[in-house]
Amino acid sequence: MKQVVQNYRSGELALLDVPAPGCKPGGVLVRSAYSLISTGTELMKVSEAGLSMVGKARSRPDQVAKVVQSVATNGVPATYRKVMGKLDSWTPLGYSLCGVVEQVGDGIDDVSVGDVVACAGNEHALHAELNWVPKNLYTRVPDGLAPRHAAFGTVGSIALQGVRRGESQLGEVALVIGLGLIGQLVVQLLAASGVRVVGVDPDPARCELAERVGAVACGDPGSPAVAASVAELTGGHGADQVYLAAGGTGNEPVELAARLSRDRGRVVDIGKCSLDLPWNAYYEKELDVRFSRSYGPGRYDPEYELEGRDYPIGYVRWTERRNLACFLDLVARGRVDVEPLVSHTADFDDAVETYRRLQGGGLKAVAVLFRYAGQAPETAAPEVTVPAVRRGPTTSARPRMASVRLAFVGAGNYASSMLLPHLTGREGVELSTVVTTTALSAANAKRKFGFTEATTELDAALEDPSIDAVFVVTRHSSHAELTRRALLAGKAVFVEKPLALSEDELAGVLAAVEESGNDRLQVGFNRRFAPLLQEARQRFGDRTGPANLRYLVNAGRLEHGSWYLQQATQGSRFAGEGGHFIDTASRLLDADPVSVYAVATPGGEDLQVVLGYPGGSTATVSYLTNGPAGFPKETLDLVADGRALRLDDFVRASVYDGRRRWVSSRLPKARDKGQAAQLAAFVGAVRTGGPMPVPLESLAATTAATLAVRTGLASGTPVTLAAAR
Repeated sequence: MKQVVQNYRSGELALLDVPAPGCKPGGVLVRSAYSLISTGTELMKVSEAGLSMVGKARSRPDQVAKVVQSVATNGVPATYRKVMGKLDSWTPLGYSLCGVVEQVGDGIDDVSVGDVVACAGNEHALHAELNWVPKNLYTRVPDGLAPRHAAFGTVGSIALQGVRRGESQLGEVALVIGLGLIGQLVVQLLAASGVRVVGVDPDPARCELAERVGAVACGDPGSPAVAASVAELTGGHGADQVYLAAGGTGNEPVELAARLSRDRGRVVDIGKCSLDLPWNAYYEKELDVRFSRSYGPGRYDPEYELEGRDYPIGYVRWTERRNLACFLDLVARGRVDVEPLVSHTADFDDAVETYRRLQGGGLKAVAVLFRYAGQAPETAAPEVTVPAVRRGPTTSARPRMASVRLAFVGAGNYASSMLLPHLTGREGVELSTVVTTTALSAANAKRKFGFTEATTELDAALEDPSIDAVFVVTRHSSHAELTRRALLAGKAVFVEKPLALSEDELAGVLAAVEESGNDRLQVGFNRRFAPLLQEARQRFGDRTGPANLRYLVNAGRLEHGSWYLQQATQGSRFAGEGGHFIDTASRLLDADPVSVYAVATPGGEDLQVVLGYPGGSTATVSYLTNGPAGFPKETLDLVADGRALRLDDFVRASVYDGRRRWVSSRLPKARDKGQAAQLAAFVGAVRTGGPMPVPLESLAATTAATLAVRTGLASGTPVTLAAAR
């Protein structure tokens, strides 16, 4: 088998062919799927190996002391031979992986061959194709958790043990100094615990990442903004706890911890940094300095790690193994998201080159994964099929009509405020029938908008030959079925978004099109019809190269009791309205998406959705619920071919081309998001028998892309949108 090793004397790295380990009693033989490079601990070891003998001695004074003792006991010649023999040997690298159990040793009854497990230990979870792992250093991976994410188990346990040592409490404020791999995980764990976090790191990219995964604010150690943030969050008292997750030989981290801690605050050392404590500063505040030892209780105890002797849970609640299982559970439930931390995934055969790039600075990374071949349980990137649109043989041109008779299924708030006012009194439109679930709501809609009939019987409206078009404006879970029935009844259909909440529902709607030959369908993606967007797009002009589009949606919090929160029946909030933003992006890019990549914050409320388009264009939709109420709900920027288009919440638009700037000449009295223009286009198509305003293929592609967000969040990988064959 192959294993990554290093010669500590020369610093040489190699991928060696070594004998496979045997499966001893008390453990399991694991074939690696993914192993994680600890860019802090491992790179420090790799860097130390490249130092001179004097440099090695300075970096490890503890080992120098052992050498001095050995000289006193065994003499110089024997000690020299012993030290040189140890230095001039291959040593292993790695301590965090996920793999598949290939063989079970005697005395093991908690896992079986084929189970996926996460493993820990710098002697047992190595960068190697096979590892023997004792019982207390592995745990089964929860169902549905991707192996690449489970490979974070050990470093996650280190971060988790550090947070436990800090004894954080709900509502406290923490300062995390050092936003490398461990620091980023500490930020997420604290945020998941209800702690507000301020991060410190000299790297702006790491600060930005920490804010994305849960920190309130981050900044450079010397920035006054860090102290200001801590003061603002704590009323000037200082941080309740400080986590030292930094490395290096400087004393700045412990000095900063003293300055920004509150009186009797807690300082937890997780990383390996200088700890020359400034006595006065720590004494005057009576700071509680704590060390966090690796993965948790059991570490360095051979009876626990090698002989499998567990500590009773009543005495030691969180051992190494229990921490490992707890961290994996947090990741599996979406409370911690490790995918944003993965900077690079390399094939195991490229391990040596990967280390060299990391060491030389050619690869900047927070976390790097090795991907193994062979029996590794690697899941291929998911693929969502966009159902083909097939029109049945009865599709034909529709005759022109003097007026269009409409039926409304549903007359709730959106229908009453955003649709019916644009149809009432419109020339060529007759409001024929309103169908609601209760008699009183139907009567109210009839009185208010002038419908001819009001009923609670849907079949009567669908079977009425005088009705030309049906509006489906009900709750999300009923959209696909009502649309399917109306198409089969031969009606033109306008359905509010979403068209469907699952791939099966979408396929059912398109099957009704094929069966009936009726393709007269429009989904309420109104933003593409907004006059301001239309004008800005025209001013921007045609493009030749790839474009980049950014769409920020300040969705805000929902009121308690909103039916949008009933995700079990109505789908997620993004599934309900995300199609709006994807359709708008597709309209501006003149194409349908071909890939989707989605990342959610812990808790899953805020999303970053990256859409890939033909020709290399991309669109990023930032769907956020925690923004301020006064900030614009929707802002959009499109950049391509040296030109830029900006749309500010449908009240102002501008286009720049490098030589001149166009700005919308006047602000509209109210935001016009295109509802009136969309309804006019739909009614006009029904009256004239012309094509629907948006091709059915595009409606299907937008719906499939919206649904693919859920698939991408579950897999943690990009999703390919493949056309049906």
